[in-house]
Parts: sequence; C-alpha cells; structure tokens
Amino acid sequence: MGILSLVIWTPIVLGVLIFALGRDEQAGLVRWAALFSALLGFFLCVPLYTDFDTSSGSMQFVENTPWVLRFNMAYHLGVDGISLWLVLLTSFITLVVVISAWEVITERVHQYMGAFLILSGVMIGVFCALDGMLFYVFFEATLIPMYLIIGIWGGPNKIYAAFKFFLYTLMGSLLMLVALIYLYIQSGGSFDLAAWQALPLSSKAQTLLFFAFFAAFAVKVPMWPVHTWLPDVHVEAPTGGSAVLAAIMLKLGAYGFLRFSLPITPDAAHEWAWLLIALSVIAVVYVGLVAIVQQDMKKLVAYSSVAHMGFVTLGFFLFSPLGISGGIVQMIAHGFVSAAMFLCIGVLYDRVHSREIASYGGVVNTMPKFAAFSMLFAMANCGLPGTAGFVGEWMVILAAVQFNFWVGLAAASALIFGAAYTLWMVKRVYLGPVVNDDVKALSDINAREFLMLSMLAVAVMVMGLYPKPFTDVMNASVEQLIQQASMSKLPL
Repeated sequence: MGILSLVIWTPIVLGVLIFALGRDEQAGLVRWAALFSALLGFFLCVPLYTDFDTSSGSMQFVENTPWVLRFNMAYHLGVDGISLWLVLLTSFITLVVVISAWEVITERVHQYMGAFLILSGVMIGVFCALDGMLFYVFFEATLIPMYLIIGIWGGPNKIYAAFKFFLYTLMGSLLMLVALIYLYIQSGGSFDLAAWQALPLSSKAQTLLFFAFFAAFAVKVPMWPVHTWLPDVHVEAPTGGSAVLAAIMLKLGAYGFLRFSLPITPDAAHEWAWLLIALSVIAVVYVGLVAIVQQDMKKLVAYSSVAHMGFVTLGFFLFSPLGISGGIVQMIAHGFVSAAMFLCIGVLYDRVHSREIASYGGVVNTMPKFAAFSMLFAMANCGLPGTAGFVGEWMVILAAVQFNFWVGLAAASALIFGAAYTLWMVKRVYLGPVVNDDVKALSDINAREFLMLSMLAVAVMVMGLYPKPFTDVMNASVEQLIQQASMSKLPL
C-alpha cells in the first residue's frame, strides 16, 4: 500500500468505524476519535508536498495494480502538480469542519463525523484516480455521504434539497458513463487515462464526448445555467456540509475538465471553447448581479461561489499557461474563502438561528473578534490584493485580456460586483449600531471557533501574500497539459 492509498483509505476506514461503532451516549469520545482521524489524514498528506518533484509534470507516487481483470480495470493512482493541492485542500478542510461541528452537532454525532471522514477519502480518490472507471466510482460515491449530510442534518426543506442535489449530479454523470464505455471500446479494452489521451478520435466523436463530459462536470461546478440546484442545497445543508460542498465538491467538476475534456478531446475543446468562455463570463457577471439582491446570507455566498467558479472555467478554456494556472489557483483560494464564509454564517446562525441579513446589524459591537475574522474573509471574497481571493482572479483576468480585451473587461467587472454584494452584506450585518435584542445578547467567539477561523485566516493570508509555493508545484504539469491540449487527435 502506497502513500496515496493511505491518504484515501485512512479517513474512509476510520469514518466507517466511527459510523458503525459510535453511539449517541459516547458523543465526547466520538468527537475526539473524529478529530484524531482528521488530523491523521492531514498529516499523511504532508509527505505528498515535501517529497514532490516540482520539476516534473508527470504523475508521481503512482500505484497501479489490477482491479477487475475481466474488464481490464486497474486500481491506478497518482498525483501531479494539478491534483496535489486539491488533495491537501480536502484533508485541511475536513479537519476544519470536524472542529466546527464540535459543539454544534448534538444528535447522531457518530454518523455526522463518520460521513464527513468517508466523504473526505472518496473526494481525494477522485483527485488521485488515473483509471477511468475508478474515477467514475469515486466521483459517484461522493454523492452518498453528502446526500445523507444534507438529508439528515439539513434545514426544514432538507429532503427536497437532498433529492435535487442527487438527481442533478447523477443525471449529468450518466452521460459521462456512456463516454467512458465508448473510450473503453475504442481503446481496445482499456480504462487507462493515458491510453485515452493518446487515442485518435474523429471530430464528431470528440464533440459528442466533449459534451458528455460537459454534462457531468458543468453541473458539478456548477456553470450557468445548470447552477440552480446550488443555492437551494446550500440554504438547507448544515454549516459543515455547505463548507465542504463549496470548498471541495464544486472542484470535482472543474478538475474533470482538466483531466478529461482538455487532453482527451482537444480538438472539440478548442472548437467549443467560445461556448465555455461565454457561459463563464455570464456566470461571472449575471450571477454576480443576482447575488447583490439576496436577503439570505447563505444564498448570497452560494451565488458568489457560482461567480467565482466562473473564473475557473474561463481560465481553463483560454488555453494559456497563465489562464489554466490562474484557474487552479482560484480553485484552491475559493476553497479557503468559501469555507470560511459559510463557517462565519454558521457561527451567527448557531446563536441567532437566522440567516436573514435583516436579522442582524451592529454585530461588531458585541462580537469584535469574530467581526475582524469576517471582515478579512469578506475582503478575500472581494478579491482584495494581499488575500488568496486576489491571486487566481488576477491571473485569469490577465490571461483573458491577452486572449481578448472585451472578455478580460467583462471578467474584471466581477471584481466590482464582488465588492458590491460582499460589502453590502458586511455593512448591514456587522457595521452600525446594534439594531435588536438578539444582536445585543450575542457573545464573542470561543476558543474552538477562534481556532477554526484562525486556521482559515492563516491560509487566506499566506496564499495571498506568498503564492509562489502554490504556483511552483503546478507549473510543469500545466505546461504538459497545454501540450496535450494543443495536439490534434484527429485520425490521419
């Protein structure tokens, strides 16, 4: 068993044990067991970064053993500079979410903690899979724990939200399964991604495959106009569920574009890039305007996630090293910032039991420490220089201007909209005089909440002030991806 198997299966096995053996009357013990499991999962990921060769664009820490011999499926794992930071981000956010639920979740604690640990391992499996069917199994398996998290610990309309989340993502994935089977047949019975990337495919076949992948990944991102499930799910999901959904699960779709659409169907990707660019710009501009009028804090941050992920897909389909690197950096930054925003909303909701902006006002007067953290994360959400939110967006805007000035201008307008809806929310929730008795009775964050928000604040500031370690890891892999996406796969 290699390091990647340990990173994937340690949280899954420990999560299953906690899920199966835990009891409500053992809630305290379950919490410590979950914290130990999350810490172990995170520390197991550290050698992936310390031992990573940044000069190589190829897969590292590779494991390849037969899985289902009859269909030539392999348990094939590996990470490159594109997937490494996503693996680290997943384990980090899982640790933060376990801490965030310490006192908040009081019923079925063992099931809640177990579901998040299992989800963590399965999502890491998606980022490490180099076999098409193994990728699909992990990709679909993420639905099960998240469905339970929303459906059991969610809000009043949790069943509706859970079904909507499950059906939207499952329907898109079915077309991807058809595409995987077609590639398996065309490659002579192989699910190896490297073999598929070398496969000559006709223009028609590439187009059909491209849109089959698009159906699965666009829903997961989610891109406009298939984004409508996300705000409903965020509103109903528990705080930890929203944090993981925004920080990690949305990235599964964006990662799929890099691993499947660009290298396997490069001709179709270039042919239809204009459509992806247009949809991304609409997401950045239109959805940003929609966010401005929201009265529910969770809905506002959910719509802002759609707008920020529009930068990711825009960067990918500019086919430039700066654009793709910017898109990947934006994925990581959005993971930190969106998780922090949802956890801040959760801190307020735990005290007042309302997500409506109108229920607050003057929070800074009663919760000064918390307001300082919230202001930092809000600035990062706006894309303020010096925070993680600025780096990726700036790289994508520069790449977009090099591609087409008007596309770059439209993308840059998102910085204005982002500042508008974020600062408008900050003004009404945190600033000014105390407006009601609920706010007057608030108590500032405790040590656990301070630790949770400090971890994310450090990540946001470090990435904003010194992004070099993040970009150095991915440069060689991005160059290799650009080469693959620039080579025609049409039959001679």
